[in-house]
Amino acid sequence: MALPPQFLDELRVRTPLAALIGRRTKLGRSGREWKGCCPFHNEKTPSFYVYDDHYHCFGCGAHGDAIGFVMQSEGRGFVEAVESLAAEAGMEVPKPSPAAAEAEQQRAGLHEVLEAAQRAFARRLMLPEGRAALEYLRGRGLGEETIRRFGLGWSGEGRGALAADLAREGIEVPQLVEAGLMKGGEGERQVDLFFNRVMFPIRDRRGRVISFGGRILGEGQPKYVNGPETALFSKRRTLYALDLAREAARRGAPVVAVEGYMDVIALHEAGFAGAVAPLGTALTGEQLEELWRLSPAPVLCFDGDAAGSRAAARAAEIALPMLGPERTLRLAALPAGEDPDTLVRRQGAAGFQAVVEAARPLAVALFDLLREGTGGITPEARAAFRARLEAAAGRIADRPLASEYRRALLDRFFGERRGDGRRGPGGRFASPKASAHVSLARPSASEAGTIAEQGRVLTAILLTHPHLMPDVEEAFAMLDLPLPLARIRAALSAWVDGAPALDSSSLMNHLTQVGLEGDAARALTGSPLPACAMAEALPAEAAASWWQIYGLMRRSRLDEEVAAASRDFTARADAASERRLVAIATARAALARGEQDADA
Repeated sequence: MALPPQFLDELRVRTPLAALIGRRTKLGRSGREWKGCCPFHNEKTPSFYVYDDHYHCFGCGAHGDAIGFVMQSEGRGFVEAVESLAAEAGMEVPKPSPAAAEAEQQRAGLHEVLEAAQRAFARRLMLPEGRAALEYLRGRGLGEETIRRFGLGWSGEGRGALAADLAREGIEVPQLVEAGLMKGGEGERQVDLFFNRVMFPIRDRRGRVISFGGRILGEGQPKYVNGPETALFSKRRTLYALDLAREAARRGAPVVAVEGYMDVIALHEAGFAGAVAPLGTALTGEQLEELWRLSPAPVLCFDGDAAGSRAAARAAEIALPMLGPERTLRLAALPAGEDPDTLVRRQGAAGFQAVVEAARPLAVALFDLLREGTGGITPEARAAFRARLEAAAGRIADRPLASEYRRALLDRFFGERRGDGRRGPGGRFASPKASAHVSLARPSASEAGTIAEQGRVLTAILLTHPHLMPDVEEAFAMLDLPLPLARIRAALSAWVDGAPALDSSSLMNHLTQVGLEGDAARALTGSPLPACAMAEALPAEAAASWWQIYGLMRRSRLDEEVAAASRDFTARADAASERRLVAIATARAALARGEQDADA
């Protein structure tokens, strides 16, 4: 059966080709593409390449898209292959019907209307009436080839000009309304959406015109107007100049997302042919997906002011759940008062190249974005900042990557806390140099006494924060504790399994019932406890401190425990095993930093 081309295009977009083919043959990165041994003929030297939307074997000539690959590799027919891919992509295959056929014919007709409009606008730009628009474009530094490549045009100064032009081609006003070129409903007077404007065709990834944007010449608002949503055009799914950037990205050009039409065109004119832009809105998840189809690490370029920081923070928030080992972002900030267009006109291509080269990985930029507005250097502000860092890492759906982000963010968080706990140079708040976040005085007693005291602090933390017990129970059981503390540990383990709520009050009631209230009181009221063992301590601070002290007690076994926790996480892949792995590894890193600082 015939299926709508728009449905098939969407199916191809939603099917990651490298992941699909990677089920059949091992692929590895080769620049911006993937490369491997061809699954269709025996070869020892890889000659099979996978691009964003097709594959090609330079050995046997096999070539196709996602649908073709399923047909070739599984021996399925076209419809079977489509149905299989649609099921994986969560799409419903359209059923053949007169209405579906009519809708597809209608979309094909809209493409023809829009292509005819683009030709008409381009003609008008070169007529005497378009001279002001042409001079404007040339004054922005655009050459004839760039104007032609982007299909730029002029709408005309009066209303009705486009309808008159296209009437000669048999295109009627209702078709112009449906294509988003005129506005006005049934019974209303239809008027041009664009007049007295420089016209920018908006194309889909295959280069077909799907809408227009227009910039007014002279005074007037709004300065830019985009066409409305139509059967062909969805603003949130479209990137300006995507069709041109695809080809440039395949040749190795950096993919850079900037703000507007003229920024993109100026960058292409300056040699940055991988530049694209959203259409007057904040970057959306759908647009990020398109960027990642071009490059695993596109650059998002923002203004270097407060508005630019807010836009970067919004983009990072949208991107976090979508990140993966092969898809990240880099964030670049423009000099204050500049946009890409003005920058390349003032400083040339080298000026913008410096901006791209200075782009920061998302994990680095995210730390600074989240720090803005945290309210100062008080312990409360730092605790709030740390909570924001952990929450941001937690939004990443890929759990191993989330763990890496959490570690990187917290390493930097604690790395900035060097000094003696007083104000450091420049007024920064610094903390003990040899410890990440908890300072325990070394007792002057024997090593056994030191270990016993550390065990008491760990037990005290769990008495005031028993919700930590499920995550630390296995590690806690490995410690050699004095008898009173060992009794508390056994009672804790027995209580956790059946407790309706893991709160300190319920736990103390249980310990009283089993006759251990005296042991618990001695654990809590011996020599002064650090703040992390107090009930007022933040849960995250108590957890991190518990693992750090545990690391001090088990320092000779930490490498083995990290390896064991890693194997456990690989086997179970659940939240608890992940938290244990991250905590033990963080404790090891904190301990190593403390020893290095002490040596220094």
